[in-house]
Amino acid sequence: MTNITTAHREAFEALRDASFENFALFSCFVNGQPASAIVAITEDRGEYLIKPLFVTVTDAMVLTDHERSVPGGEGA
Repeated sequence: MTNITTAHREAFEALRDASFENFALFSCFVNGQPASAIVAITEDRGEYLIKPLFVTVTDAMVLTDHERSVPGGEGA
């Protein structure tokens, strides 16, 4: 079981092998908290579109595995 989509995998591979030049580090907010994101920037009819690919973890986020265990927690 995985939450990783084909689009996630393709974005990661493109970042890793530098096959695109339209990626940028973008200062932003996630649920009102300061964060940064890796974004893809494309141009469409004179307008720039910014698509977030990956965001930094904020203090309000809780990372768990599929069994809802927190990394570094009990049994880690």
